[in-house]
Amino acid sequence: MKKIISADLAGKILLGMLVLLSIFHVLILVGVIPSDFIWGGQIDGANGNLYTLEIISLVVTLAFIIIVYLKINPLISGRFKKIINIGVWVIFAYMLLNTLGNLASGVTIEKLIFTPVSLLIAFFSLRLAVEK
Repeated sequence: MKKIISADLAGKILLGMLVLLSIFHVLILVGVIPSDFIWGGQIDGANGNLYTLEIISLVVTLAFIIIVYLKINPLISGRFKKIINIGVWVIFAYMLLNTLGNLASGVTIEKLIFTPVSLLIAFFSLRLAVEK
């Protein structure tokens, strides 16, 4: 895997994808993007659950951005570096599960667009996670 893409490039692409994903969540929250092709099409936009789930998704995505940023810009060392490394592995596992969820979705656009996106995020996070 180390010969396919450098950790630095994988981290930068991952950071960019996560920033775009956070913008996507904000656009859903403000109603620019309709909510019927996310969450398997099962969350009604007028329902308060949409806002709760999207805010949680946004917070998780922002936490992932911080973890990736700290991994590719080593401002910390020691025990905190180990925590960041664990965080990158958590991103990888989360995105693998997210990929499975997207595959199981009953919404075609979610399957076609977000399955590859979450798989790419998983791939780039795996590449970053295996870097010491």
